[in-house]
Amino acid sequence: MPNPPKAAGQNVSAKASVPFEDALTKLESIVDAMESGDLPLESLIAKYEEGVKLARVCQEKLAEAELKIQQLEKTSGGELKLKPLSLESSED
Repeated sequence: MPNPPKAAGQNVSAKASVPFEDALTKLESIVDAMESGDLPLESLIAKYEEGVKLARVCQEKLAEAELKIQQLEKTSGGELKLKPLSLESSED
């Protein structure tokens, strides 16, 4: 039985599951390769597209981490816990 074709959105969610550090390391290696000047145009374009996707993954991961940090609050016992995000507190 043939596999159904993958939707474009599935590829994005697969990239989003990449750990931040791995995505950043890969992005750095892509930048180094592109700056070397040794790649043909077709390879540069492919690397650029991959780099843009990885940059988006990194931005999403950082935004998630920032949101979690903003939601942390100390309880009366001194323990940290996540609190619901209020939109009013983001005006700081």
